[in-house]
Amino acid sequence: MSDSAAPQGIPAPEGESRLIETDYEVGQDNLQPRLGPFGLDIHNPVFAISGLTIFAFVFLTLAFQSSVGPLFNGLREWLTSVLDWFFLASANVFVVVCLLIIATPLGGVRIGGPKATPDYSYAGWFAMLFAAGMGIGLMFFGVSEPISHFSSSLAEDAGTPQSWAPLAGAAGDVVESQRLGMAATIFHWSLHPWAIYAVVGLSLALFSYNKGLPLTMRSVLYPVFGERVWGWTGHIIDTLAVFATLFGLATSLGFGAEQATAGLELLFGIPATDVSKVVLIIAITAVALLSVVAGLDAGVKRLSEINIVLAALLLLFVILVGPTLAILTGFFGNLAAYVEYLPALSNPFGRDDANFSQGWTSFYWAWWISWSPFVGMFIARVSRGRTVREFIVCVLVIPSIVSVLWMTAFGGTAINQIVNDGYTALQDAALELKLFKMLAPLPMATIASFVGIVLVIVFFITSSDSGSLVVDTITAGGKINAPMSQRVFWCTFEGLVAIALLLGGGLGALQAMAVSTGFPFTIVLLLACYAIIRGLMDEPR
Repeated sequence: MSDSAAPQGIPAPEGESRLIETDYEVGQDNLQPRLGPFGLDIHNPVFAISGLTIFAFVFLTLAFQSSVGPLFNGLREWLTSVLDWFFLASANVFVVVCLLIIATPLGGVRIGGPKATPDYSYAGWFAMLFAAGMGIGLMFFGVSEPISHFSSSLAEDAGTPQSWAPLAGAAGDVVESQRLGMAATIFHWSLHPWAIYAVVGLSLALFSYNKGLPLTMRSVLYPVFGERVWGWTGHIIDTLAVFATLFGLATSLGFGAEQATAGLELLFGIPATDVSKVVLIIAITAVALLSVVAGLDAGVKRLSEINIVLAALLLLFVILVGPTLAILTGFFGNLAAYVEYLPALSNPFGRDDANFSQGWTSFYWAWWISWSPFVGMFIARVSRGRTVREFIVCVLVIPSIVSVLWMTAFGGTAINQIVNDGYTALQDAALELKLFKMLAPLPMATIASFVGIVLVIVFFITSSDSGSLVVDTITAGGKINAPMSQRVFWCTFEGLVAIALLLGGGLGALQAMAVSTGFPFTIVLLLACYAIIRGLMDEPR
C-alpha cells in the first residue's frame, strides 16, 4: 500500500461492511493482488524490510554460533528481570478487557456485520483455534511444568530465590504443594494467554470484516494513529508483527524439535543430536510446505482436526489408565486452587519470587504475545459470522477449561507417580523427556509415547503452515490470496530461523528472541484494547 493510500468509510456505514479503496483490486470477499516482477506482490515495503532483516539474522547467527549463545541468554535474563512487572500488568489488562466485553452489550456485535454467517462449523472452528494456539506447548510442558512447580513449592527452604512467595507456606506440605503447583501451571495456560490471543484476533476480525480494512496489524490501530497507519507508522507495526510471529514460532518449533528427537531416541535409539534436530526441522518444514500449497481448508483445517482427535485419544488414555479418580476430582480441586491463588500469582508489583515471576511468568507472557499476531490473525480469518461474545467465550473460556483438564491429567498423573510410587526417575529426567517418562509405567507405554511423538510433529506442522499463511498476509498488505511463492518463502524461513537459533544458542536463544520481540508488541496490544472498545461502540448490536 502506498503512503498516500487512505481508507474510506471509517467507521463503516451502520450495518454494512465495506472494503477500502487501495492500490490493489477488490474482489467479492478479499483483496486481489496486482503482481509485479517475477509474479510477486511485494510493493509493500514490509516484505522487503522483514525478509532482508530475517535473512541477515539467520546468516549472522549461523556464522557466529559460538558468540551469540551468551548474548541471547543475557538478553532474555535482562528483559525478564527488568520488565517482569510490565508483562504481568499488561496480561491482566487483556483479561479484564475480554471479560468486560463479554458482560456488556458490546458482545452482541457480529463479526462481519449483522447478516454474516459462520464460515466453519463449531467442530472445525474449535479444532483450528486449539491446534494453532498451544499444541506444542501443552505437549512439552504438560508434565514438566507441574513437576517443576510442585518441587519448588515443596522445598524445605522457602526463603531461597528458588521459591516463590505465593507458595512459600506450602514448604514441606505435599498436599498443598500439589495444589499450588497445579494452580501455578494453570495460571500460565488458561485465561491470561488466551486473552492475549482474543485481543489480537478480535481486533483484526473487527477492523477487517466490519470496517473493511486490510487483514493486517496496522488496521487495528487506525483509531489511534488515523491516516498514518498507511505510511511508515503502519509499516513499522506490521514489521514488528512479522518479527514477533517468526521468533515466537521458532521458539515453539525449537521446543517441538527437542521433545520429538528426545522421544525418538528413547523409543528407537536415534541419537538426539543437533544434526537429528536439524533434519527433523527440515523434514517437518517440507511437510508444512505441502500443507501450505494445499490451502487453508484442505491443509491446515484437515491437519488441525487430525491433531484434535489424536490429542483427545491420548488425553482419554491417560485419564483411563492413570489415577482416574484423582484426575477427575483433581480437575475441580485444581480449578478452585487456581481461583484461590490467582490474585497472588498475577500481582505484578512487590514480588520477591524472581525464579517464578521472571523465569516463568514474564517469559510466558512475552512468548504468548510474540505468538499473538500469528494466532490472532489465524483465528480472525476463521471466525467471521460469530458474535463478539461467542468469539471471546470460545477463544478464552473453552480452551482454558481444556488446558486445565490436560494439565490435571498429565501433570496430576506425574505428581501421583512421584508421591505415591516413588518414581524419582521422572522427577530427575530432562524437561523434553518428562512426558515419555510419565507414560513409561502405564500400559501400552510404547504406543502411547509414539502417539505423543506424532502429536508433537503434527502440531509442529500446523504451527508452521498456518504461521506462514499469517506472515504472508501481513507482508502482502492484508491480502489473503497473495502468490503461492511468497507463502513458500515464509514457510521455508520459519524453519531456517528455528535451525539458526537452535544451533546458535539452543532453547535459551529461542526464548530470548521471543521475549525481545514480545516487548514492543505488548505496547501494540495495549493500544489495540482501546481500539477494540472504540470500534465496537460504532457497530450495530
